[in-house]
Amino acid sequence: MAKQNQSNGKTQVGHGGEPHQTVAGDGVRLTTNQGLVIADDQNTLTAGERGPQLLEDHIMREKITHFDHERIPERVVHARGYAAHGYFQSYKSHAGLTKAGFLQDPSVQTPVFCRFSTVAGRAGSFDTARDVRGFSVKFYTDQGNYDLVGNNIPVFFIQDAIKFPDLIHSVKPAPDRDFPQAQSAHDTFWDFVSLNSEAMHMLMWIMSDRAIPRSFRMMEGFGVHTFRMINKKGESKFVKFHWRPKLGTFSLIWDEAVKIGGADPDFHRRDLWSAIEAKDFPEWELSVQAFSEEQAAEFDFDVLDPTKLIPEELVPLTPLGKMVLNRNVDNFFAETEQVAFCPSHVVPGIDFSNDPLLQGRLFSYLDTQLSRLGSPNFHQIPVNKPKCPFANFQRDGHMQTEIPTGRVANEPNSLDDGQPREDPKTGFHTFAAEESGQKLRIRPESFADYYTQARLFWKSMTEPEQRHIVGGFAFELGKCNEIKIRTRMLGHLKNVDKKLAEQVASALGMKGQGDTIKPRVSVGDPDPSKPLSQYAAAPKSLSGKKIGLLITAGVDDKLLTAIREAAHAEGAMLSIVAPHAGEIETSGGKKVMPEHFLAGAPSVLFDCVIVAPASADALAQQADAVDWIRNAFAHLKVIGYTEAATGLFDKASVALDADDGIVDISDAKLDKFVEQAKQYRVWEREPKVR
Repeated sequence: MAKQNQSNGKTQVGHGGEPHQTVAGDGVRLTTNQGLVIADDQNTLTAGERGPQLLEDHIMREKITHFDHERIPERVVHARGYAAHGYFQSYKSHAGLTKAGFLQDPSVQTPVFCRFSTVAGRAGSFDTARDVRGFSVKFYTDQGNYDLVGNNIPVFFIQDAIKFPDLIHSVKPAPDRDFPQAQSAHDTFWDFVSLNSEAMHMLMWIMSDRAIPRSFRMMEGFGVHTFRMINKKGESKFVKFHWRPKLGTFSLIWDEAVKIGGADPDFHRRDLWSAIEAKDFPEWELSVQAFSEEQAAEFDFDVLDPTKLIPEELVPLTPLGKMVLNRNVDNFFAETEQVAFCPSHVVPGIDFSNDPLLQGRLFSYLDTQLSRLGSPNFHQIPVNKPKCPFANFQRDGHMQTEIPTGRVANEPNSLDDGQPREDPKTGFHTFAAEESGQKLRIRPESFADYYTQARLFWKSMTEPEQRHIVGGFAFELGKCNEIKIRTRMLGHLKNVDKKLAEQVASALGMKGQGDTIKPRVSVGDPDPSKPLSQYAAAPKSLSGKKIGLLITAGVDDKLLTAIREAAHAEGAMLSIVAPHAGEIETSGGKKVMPEHFLAGAPSVLFDCVIVAPASADALAQQADAVDWIRNAFAHLKVIGYTEAATGLFDKASVALDADDGIVDISDAKLDKFVEQAKQYRVWEREPKVR
């Protein structure tokens, strides 16, 4: 045991503030699989501090390769995904920014395939876990396939790809016990991130409501990294990609997400599928933040650092076009499971930056496809196949489905008919950025501010959002058995915001505790950025939302018609819930087939609810009906009711005059209910119920 403790050594701080745990005495030394002792496991080899990564970095390649091949055939990360087909349409020509063909002609609809996913859980995990969501789009352009491979959060946990295996190993189920599944609320994850200050900004996002989205249709997407766009003149600008949902960005609250996970583990999948089948096609706007290298040099953060974002007040969004998803897949395995996204799949006019996380992904994703799909011919699978002509001299390989002809498979040659050949005019040209420097394993000092943007995020949140962040940290850290991990994280949170740290400490019963962690550089105090808050600018709308209507036999015809008309007028989806499956009869003798029966459709599945039984006597004897109201109230939903339902509210101990979010619709007038429901949640109710 003494030797094991000694091998832990001590933690030193690197050039960019990153931790280096070094060996002590005769302790166990970290090596490659060939026994080569590793001097630096925190940084990839680059040309200069901020330069590109070098292919010769055999240490990083061995580590990433081993990680990419750990599981077959399920994805190691982003295993649980769901996807749909659609199109992208540019608003106008963006020739001044890029020569990418799909961003030139507003009359052209470029086919796309979009996959959403969770990161940590396996393919059989549940949709509403607290997690990052993948948001990846394959554009089938006339110049080849372009993959914009991103997340629903604009930053990431780590700054260098060499740490990605460590991050994912930490969040995955512990290898000795294989749990918890699809959760970060455990010791190994929080031990890792609490030892890596660079994770603090991402932790603020992941503990916020962003990590439990209401729907894929109501979720933002980001390219995360800084990319380049290049126009026909060879002029380059850096860009950050943003997807903004037409319906607005909305989330679940934690208790609701937990209950939905039990009631409908496929909640997000079902939501996307059902919307497309109903021809209520989801839509997003693609924008970029475009800026020059000179502008980037003036920022007080490094644009190559993937743990940083660019506030929109600093660089506003430039809208490029829209994406519409209008067709569900025909076969889940053939399309959603076999789709292969690679950040290295680009088209002329789009190029990379030296972001060290991006540089590692350019290698890792292709290597992962070779492992998962078993062949370098994965591009021949229909969902991956370009829709434009493609030709080269690559031959054979496992699962070769093409039948190349001719006796020549090399170039240059003089034996074929002259095809295919290079085309310097229309071909891809890497931007001629000047690079120089020593070969180093070093973290740029410009990456060392780990807390300022975490503070920016906290200060930009509304009061309810801040409450939820506190609750997220308290829940997750409360699941950690090691007190040293909790005190270490409280120390980090003090550097982010003292109020935040105090509230989390209080929730954990650890007032006054927390390590003293000295920031590598002084922490700034930025002004709030309104676009970072989901709710500060949330649209007041019922469009795309789901209304749950609880009725019994004998429901009033006039009222039912009024509710249906109001839902249709607002672009909302109405789901009727009855005590039992099967048809029921209205007051006028009409037959109504409910979409759900009560025991299988708790109120957590809906954005707002209406309770309109002909009589509540029988419902009042059912716990499911009482809980339907009780949970809707606790989850801050707007609740409509009729006079016949009042006894049910009494049984649920929910006062009809508790707040403006409880609306009497007995007269079949829905205006007040609709206006209240457009606000999505009754936030002022939350301090009373939670």
